[in-house]
Amino acid sequence: MDTTDITFSQAEKEVIVRKIKLYFSEELQQQIGSFDAEFLLDFFAKEIGAYFYNRGLYDAQAILSKKLDDIQDAIYQLERPTEFQR
Repeated sequence: MDTTDITFSQAEKEVIVRKIKLYFSEELQQQIGSFDAEFLLDFFAKEIGAYFYNRGLYDAQAILSKKLDDIQDAIYQLERPTEFQR
């Protein structure tokens, strides 16, 4: 399995399929069956999922970078004065 393949557990799929069906019903005034909703979910996971996955990675990287900057600042503040200048 490729690490960027997006897969869901059966329980997750059931929740997502229910949400897709509800969206179609409420927003589009169309009924969609569970099979079609799951097919749509698989399509989006395969064709568009990588965009969401990558966005999550970028967001996580930005948070980690900010936290590392905070840690570096905290460590710098712990330094004691010496005659050595860096």
